[in-house]
Amino acid sequence: MKDQFLMRKVVFIAIVVSFSACLQVFADSFIYWQAGLFQEFWRLWTGHWVHVGWIHYALNMLAFACLPFIFPRVKVWHFAALLVLLPLFISLCFYYFFPDIEAYAGLSGVLHGAYVAVACVHLLYKKERNFAAFVLLLILAKLIWENTIGSVGTAELIGSPVLVEAHLLGVIGGVVIAMLYILWDYFFEWE
Repeated sequence: MKDQFLMRKVVFIAIVVSFSACLQVFADSFIYWQAGLFQEFWRLWTGHWVHVGWIHYALNMLAFACLPFIFPRVKVWHFAALLVLLPLFISLCFYYFFPDIEAYAGLSGVLHGAYVAVACVHLLYKKERNFAAFVLLLILAKLIWENTIGSVGTAELIGSPVLVEAHLLGVIGGVVIAMLYILWDYFFEWE
């Protein structure tokens, strides 16, 4: 059973990495583009699956591939749900609350949200609580760093400015999703 659980995660990671690579080939057709967002509604999601370049892609896919193994208790469907909900949340927030953001590409906001959502849920498990709190502390420190000192090194590495608003929105979305999941689990006891 444990081997099947591991295999599902590996297959899921392979599918997501491959899907993102396919979109990357035609990135201009899939980035978040505010002007035509609702005429080309797929951009609400795909804008987070394409990147400004292959280095950006590789960094995000590496961070994504680590997540299911850092928190081994989480099931594939949890990750799939996060990958559907968080891009939609972030894109709609860009559109309604940050109208100056005309274009966006990258998974980092979704990754911030996914790590936070999973870590928040893991605070409930005694054995994982310390590690989950450490992950949350690291993400908080990263957000503070990005919003005060900046992320010049990362911007130089990926060849594009880092949109820290995406990271912050991802964290907010991750906390909201974690709270909804915890409440649902509490009232309906499913997992």
